[in-house]
Amino acid sequence: MSTLEQQIEGVVDAILEDYRLDRDIDRMEYKRQPDKDKIIDIVEKLRRVVFPGYFRDKTYRIYNAKHNLSILIEDVMYSLTKQVSRVLRGEGEAEEQAAEKAQAICLEFFSKIPAVRAAVQTDLQAAYDGDPAATGMAELIFSYPGLFAITVYRLAHELYLLNVPMIPRIMTEYAHSTTGIDIHPGATIGKYFFIDHGTGIVIGETTVIGENVKIYQGVTLGGLSTRGGQSLRGKRRHPTIEDNVTIYANASILGGETVIGHNCVIGANAFITKSIPCCTRVSMKNTELEMQTRANCPGCQNPTCE
Repeated sequence: MSTLEQQIEGVVDAILEDYRLDRDIDRMEYKRQPDKDKIIDIVEKLRRVVFPGYFRDKTYRIYNAKHNLSILIEDVMYSLTKQVSRVLRGEGEAEEQAAEKAQAICLEFFSKIPAVRAAVQTDLQAAYDGDPAATGMAELIFSYPGLFAITVYRLAHELYLLNVPMIPRIMTEYAHSTTGIDIHPGATIGKYFFIDHGTGIVIGETTVIGENVKIYQGVTLGGLSTRGGQSLRGKRRHPTIEDNVTIYANASILGGETVIGHNCVIGANAFITKSIPCCTRVSMKNTELEMQTRANCPGCQNPTCE
């Protein structure tokens, strides 16, 4: 054996010995962990379910919607059930119980697809209505990162609501790595949601966003501090954004008690940690916030605005 081969063998032995320390990074329970590549494949196939005319399988010369959808759903159902079963086993469930539970979860998930598609249609319309640069729906579906990130979020959110571990986060982190838009699957987001440009946006787990909200690149809807760590799990840490709000680039809105009232406009670079009343324009002037409440705001039912 050559000296180099001996050195390599020595390195291998040393790393194998290091594996025996039984740390979190040493676990080799492959059948109890999700396959990230498989989940990404599932996401791409689910896009074909959501947008059947745009991302269909072009290996079929004749497109029969019912036939192709049946094959696609069966494929995704099998793969997703297997991945859900894996993560449930990783949470300590017995193999047979995990398999049965995974199948029930996936059936429930697919029953939500029409509602997901209805919400995505409103997001598509919001993007078209909100961006004069958009030339048509096809351009938005094929090329706009915001719509892709929102679509993946809406799918992942349904799995999150079904208490599926890990997989929803892998899905949204795939969208994050592709678009630069970080939406936690636990966030609650209403219809007609538009992300313009998108890069650098962060939307935290307990964020609540109403309907007809538009946000620009660099916006953070986050927590005030991460010092509490795991002690903050399950608590409201992120803001509430009510209906008809626009948030411009690089604004940061932080804290679980922070509420941005409906019909507000938050200017670029604003740093907000306290609630803003409805129908208020917020802007940065000389590094300080300047607020102006609009009188007789159209459509506002709040008497303070009349």
